[in-house]
This record gives sequence, C-alpha cells and structure tokens, in this order.
Amino acid sequence: MMATKKLSDNSLDLVSGGDCYETADDSRFLNVLLQGRPGQCDRYGEWRIFWQYHDEEIRNAWAVAGVAAWLHDNTEVPNSYMVNGKWVTQEEARQHAMEVIGKHLTVDQWDW
Repeated sequence: MMATKKLSDNSLDLVSGGDCYETADDSRFLNVLLQGRPGQCDRYGEWRIFWQYHDEEIRNAWAVAGVAAWLHDNTEVPNSYMVNGKWVTQEEARQHAMEVIGKHLTVDQWDW
C-alpha cells in the first residue's frame, strides 16, 4: 500500500522545484572546482536550495569560472548558462569552467 503512494522521480522534481537538483549540482561542482580560490561557494543539497536563497553565491562562483548563469530553482524552467555570448548546456558550462580554472574533475570528484 505504501509503495503505491511513493512519488516518482519526475513528480519529486516538480514538487521540489524541478531545478533544485540542477542548482545543487552546480554548488557541488563549483565548490570543488574553486576550492581555495576567491568566489568558492558552499555545497548545498536540493532541499537547502529549495528553502534558502543561495542563487547569488552560486552565480558569482560561475562568473569566476567564466560562465554567466541564470538559476531557476523553484520553477520548472531549467537553469541557463552562457559562455562568450553563446547559450550552452550545463555540461558545456562545466567543461568551460574547468578549462578556465585549469582543473579537470570527474563526476566522482565533485558529486559526493
């Protein structure tokens, strides 16, 4: 009976703002990438992103790495990233940031 009341991953995404996961991943990635550098943001989980405002801190960290970011944590709109005036995916933004900082990370190195 309980199993039938469990939310699917898609439903949970909608309940928690859809893109809280995306912004939480941004914070985790940038925290490790910018470790010890000015602009390093803290690591946030999905629920802290949903309930607390950390967008400015995370946007500033992206800017240090050469990426303009528009974060939409509490909507169904995906985050947007721009590099050198061109819209890019989150993964392309990460690749660019690693090139700018000169540090290359695997997912296992930042997603823990």
